[in-house]
Amino acid sequence: MILAVDTATRLISIALHDGTRVVAEHTWHSQDNHTVELAPAVRRMLDHSRVAPDQLGGIGVAIGPGSFTGLRIGLGLAKGLALAHATPLFGVPTLDVLAHAQPARPERMIAILQAGRGRIAIAAYHYQDGGWQAEGEAQVSDWASLAVEATGPTYFCGEIDPAGADALRRLKRLAIVPSPALALRRASHLAELAWARLRQGRPDDPATLAPLYLKYPETATA
Repeated sequence: MILAVDTATRLISIALHDGTRVVAEHTWHSQDNHTVELAPAVRRMLDHSRVAPDQLGGIGVAIGPGSFTGLRIGLGLAKGLALAHATPLFGVPTLDVLAHAQPARPERMIAILQAGRGRIAIAAYHYQDGGWQAEGEAQVSDWASLAVEATGPTYFCGEIDPAGADALRRLKRLAIVPSPALALRRASHLAELAWARLRQGRPDDPATLAPLYLKYPETATA
């Protein structure tokens, strides 16, 4: 059984996955109350599913990009459980979780997270060999820059605010936007990515696993 924890943004998601099915999942928007909400929610999920912490076969955690506080809280809980019970730990980039949920498409995909003050964190992907492959590292951008860079049909998924929706509308047929359900980051997808690494025997070291914070260029919109 794998426990997956994603606290990268105000959207918190936790899940239990046994390798063949999603046993439990809870996703909600938090008003920056990660500290008081996360641990009790994980405990309730484990208790309801009758799974003890020492019965977990692995723990997956979103490592960023994301907010400093959100990532710190999620990693703290995941590392604590992993070290206390000698459980394999798997850090997964936040935007990879979002990409994993998307259906196969021929267009290039841009996965998006809100980064505050008019900025967004983005990563580009293309579909190949049965999954979405990252084209490089995540970076900070803004909606105006993203719209200019879309020179061909592009699939945009993730956290699209009103400013983003307006920018994408101006792209007309170049912008393809999924339904809100597909745009929601869910820990069950994080669990599946962690499960694949568990089968490959590629855990992270809890002592050295660190959050992925993006550098904010001076040219980003303030």
